[in-house]
Amino acid sequence: MFAGQGAQVVGMGKDLADAHPSAWQWFERANTALGYDLATVCFQGPESELTRTENAQPGIFLVSWVAFELLKERLPAFEFQATAGLSLGEFTALTAAGALSFEDGLRLVRQRGRFMQEACDVTGGAMAAIIGLDEAPTREVCAQAGVVLANLNCPGQLVISGGAEQIARACELAKARGARRALPLPVAGAYHSPLMASAQAKLAAELGGIPIQAPAVPVISNVTAQPHQAPDSIRARLVEQVTSSVRWEESVRYLLRQGFSRFIELGPGTALSGFLKRIDKNAQVLNVADVPSLEATVRALA
Repeated sequence: MFAGQGAQVVGMGKDLADAHPSAWQWFERANTALGYDLATVCFQGPESELTRTENAQPGIFLVSWVAFELLKERLPAFEFQATAGLSLGEFTALTAAGALSFEDGLRLVRQRGRFMQEACDVTGGAMAAIIGLDEAPTREVCAQAGVVLANLNCPGQLVISGGAEQIARACELAKARGARRALPLPVAGAYHSPLMASAQAKLAAELGGIPIQAPAVPVISNVTAQPHQAPDSIRARLVEQVTSSVRWEESVRYLLRQGFSRFIELGPGTALSGFLKRIDKNAQVLNVADVPSLEATVRALA
């Protein structure tokens, strides 16, 4: 499982690069591919620079990829049977499954971040987390306030997206309906809502120039909560994903129904591990975000 935007933190990946020369090589490859020093932005910030969408997205992709590569390096017999990622993490998941090259995946999320930032700049949207309210009443709140359900993360944690004034109204309505909390999120705009539509044509053009292979293992789509299909379908779903809801809980439940019982979160933060524990407390959850978590996961898998 690969982290999504919001997981970024200044210093991410630095201890991995300091401890493992092979990790540092990936940071250098990324700097070369992008033509600027993304490694220093990840390691030193400042936070205002790292949280810019066009830096946060490739930064999280890169640190997640380094975590994935180091896990494979430390455990030569390591095998995985499926991948999934939250929003931008879906691009990392496709890259891990061989559908995209590392450089193409990295450049793609950098451009995706730029296109989404441009959409944010002209629409002035917002997002909020709705805690402790079920999906059906949250959908009713969304319809009443004129916003949309952006992320269905796990039981009791949903994210809504739309115009800033409408989101403020939706938060009040959600609390009146019994939500424990309705928290505005510190994001640049209304991701996974119709306000991102202007980014779709630009992303489609970018995807059209990039070779995509059939994934070597199933990669779960945020849009359908089912495995991706042929390369042209992958392109279409990735464009659709910009304005569609992220069906994360359904994606995990699909994998659980297929018999998966061990999940490894790769990249900064442990948000996906937290969601998984809320979805199925019996699933084994490991993560690789830094040197201590890498060592703990290696021990658990060895």
